[in-house]
Order: sequence, then structure tokens, then C-alpha cells
Amino acid sequence: MSAITAFPLLALLCSALAFWQPGWFTPLRPAIVPLLGLIMFGMGATLTWRQFSEVARRPRRVGLGLLLQFGVMPLAAWCIGLWLGLSPELLAGLVLVGASPGGTASNVVCYLARGDVALSITLTAVSTLVAVAATPVLTWLYVGREVPVPVWDMLRSILQIVLLPVGLGVLVNTWLLRGRDGAAVRRVRAALPLLSMASIVLIIGIIVALNVDNIAAGGALIALAVVLHNAIGLGAGYGLGWLATRDARAARTLAIEVGMQNSGLAVALAVKYFTPAAAIPGALFSIWHNLSGSALAAVWAGRQPRETAP
Repeated sequence: MSAITAFPLLALLCSALAFWQPGWFTPLRPAIVPLLGLIMFGMGATLTWRQFSEVARRPRRVGLGLLLQFGVMPLAAWCIGLWLGLSPELLAGLVLVGASPGGTASNVVCYLARGDVALSITLTAVSTLVAVAATPVLTWLYVGREVPVPVWDMLRSILQIVLLPVGLGVLVNTWLLRGRDGAAVRRVRAALPLLSMASIVLIIGIIVALNVDNIAAGGALIALAVVLHNAIGLGAGYGLGWLATRDARAARTLAIEVGMQNSGLAVALAVKYFTPAAAIPGALFSIWHNLSGSALAAVWAGRQPRETAP
């Protein structure tokens, strides 16, 4: 069983365990933010500074990806939340998911789906950097009237739990791991993705444990919101990506990057600045977008993409 297949299954199992025995997980609430920092460090350790030069080589496709990421997803979250009549806290949590950068698993899913991996890595990295300012500002624009949004505090937190760990990870990969083939280095490279996966699974379990009553009362409605949100991201990413590029590989990549969010970041910010209930959309999104992404990758893996544009 591959990691991409095992991840959503482990997340489901951990969620069920947390729902059954919440007392095992609730004391771990203070660990959510440090765990996210560990995840971001692991993502940074897969990147090098040279990969950021892709922005200069393909600025139009990167710009399109960022426009879809931060244009479609927050707006879709806001519209879905209003349409379903979600509470202000849940609406804020869903918008936080939409205003977050690309997810940490999107690069693996893109590879399995025969997408443009270089473009995927670039979009994940650049959207993470842009999110330092975009996530708190977009959250304030959409839900600032319903829920107080501490923009500057969120900005400072994102700098601490996203930019610094990612930058440190890139430094470690560039200066310590890059180009070395020793057994110890190979073990470190192999352990980082697994460590990130385990951290995300544990975060999901903690959030489920903190929201047992809320999930029992409105879980179906929140799940519907998450599924619709993810479907809009995947559909808009592919459809608009295809119209703009006429390149199926690029369209697949944009679909995955737009539809798979860094919901762990949304969870951490929701817990820190709103309420545990605001973290439910992010926790459910973490499970669902990996299930839908894995299924989409399985379908696309058997179909060679057509490239009709340079």
C-alpha cells in the first residue's frame, strides 16, 4: 500500500478513534501548532532555492495558479457557507481552508496523476509564501464582519509556523542533504514525508476529539460543505486551467493544486484565533481532499495527458 493510499485511511482510523475516546487526544491540543511547523519543515526539506526560479521561467502558469488558488477557493467557501447556513465559526473555518495555500500532499498526487510536477512544486512553494499575507487578509475580507479576525496576529503566526520552518527546511535540503547519498541521509529523506503524514493524522485526531459534540450535531452538513468546496476547486482548476493553457498536464496540475489545500494551516489558525468548532472544516477537508485526490490520481494515472499548447 502506497503512502498516498494509506494516508486518508489512517486519517479515518485516527478520527474514529478520537471520536470514540476523545480523552486520549484532547490533552494534546497545545501540540497542534508545533506539529504544523514540523509539517512545513518537512515540505521545505523537499525543496531547493533553484526550484523557485520556475516562477521566472513560467510566470503566466504560476500566476494563473495563484489567481485560482486565492481567487476561487475563498469565494467558493464563503458562498457555500452562506448557502448552507453555517454558523459564523464554521463559516470562518471554511473560509480559512479556502484562503490557505496548496496542500503538502499535492506534489505526490500530481506525480501519480501524470501532471507537471515541477509546476506543482513551484505553485505549492510560492502559494505558501504568498499565504503569509493573503490568508489573514482574505479571511478578514470574507468573514471579518461575522467573526473578529486578528489580521496582524495571524500574519505573525503564519510567519512563525510557515515561513520560518519552510525556509529552514530549504536550507537543510540545500546545504546538508542535497547531493549526498549516505545511508543516514537517505533515512532522513525517507523519514520526513512519513513524519509529516503522521503529524497531519495526529492533528486531525486532536481536532475531532475537541469537537465530538459539534460533529455529532452537524457533521453531515459540514461534510457536505467540504465535499462541495473541494469539488469546486478541482473542477475550476482543471476547467479554467485547460481553457487558459490547452495543456492537459497543466490543467491536471492546477486542478490538484487548487483543490488540495493546506488544511493543517487552517486548523492551526482556527484553534489559535477562533474556536475549536472553526477547526472542523479543516480537519474534515484534510481527510476528504486526500481521498478525492487519490481517486483522481488513480483515474488520470491510466490516461496519457494531451499537450496541445507550447
